[in-house]
Amino acid sequence: MAARTLSALPISTSTFPSFSKNNKKPIVPSPSSLSLPSNHRKPNPIATSLLGDPAPPSSACASITPLFPRPSPSRSPAVFSMLPTAKPEGAPTEKNPKWSVRAIKSFSMAELEARKLKYPNTGTEALLMGILVEGTSEAAKFLRANGITLLKVREETVKLLGKSDMYFFSPEHPPLTEPAQRALDWAVDEKLKSGDNGEVTPTHLLLGIWSEKDSAGHKILASIDFDDEKANELVNSANEDAVMTYR
Repeated sequence: MAARTLSALPISTSTFPSFSKNNKKPIVPSPSSLSLPSNHRKPNPIATSLLGDPAPPSSACASITPLFPRPSPSRSPAVFSMLPTAKPEGAPTEKNPKWSVRAIKSFSMAELEARKLKYPNTGTEALLMGILVEGTSEAAKFLRANGITLLKVREETVKLLGKSDMYFFSPEHPPLTEPAQRALDWAVDEKLKSGDNGEVTPTHLLLGIWSEKDSAGHKILASIDFDDEKANELVNSANEDAVMTYR
């Protein structure tokens, strides 16, 4: 077994004993002439750059940048409690109320819906879809109970605003349209006028959409049998989403 193992090693022919013509005594090579495989190998710069060779690079290859660097650990997105309104920015106070978690998620889903439809802006129609996508607020439950679903709102949106160009891509955060901005400001103003403590909820946001009579969101709600009477029913539940445990 040992003989087979040694025979597999790439040993130079100079290591075998040879016989001289004049002398029949075998000439045994010195130990220094043996050329057994060394454990130290020269790193391949191509293998190092492409495959991430574990061998430490030499000084000549140290400056080579890998083609496929290891991805850095992902960072969690920052959580914010204020939506882009015309109110002064800063920490929420009595004069600058904070948005509820459900309202913030509804706004995030509105941006996503605008991007799905490849619209350049986040309009009142997208805010309405965002409330329905979030789905757990009192406003979303009220809409579904009255037959206003996400699919219906999407269909009405495409009918009203049309489809975007196939090759157009929305920005990561589509900017608000003027009616959508006014709807957010209306929600904050109404919360301040009520004098109640707490947060601005999706119900305030939905009522803000309804207050914009010429907006796409208002027209879509009206086409699915939403009216002032139903809006008045929502007023009583405007603060019910403020205190909650959300996961």
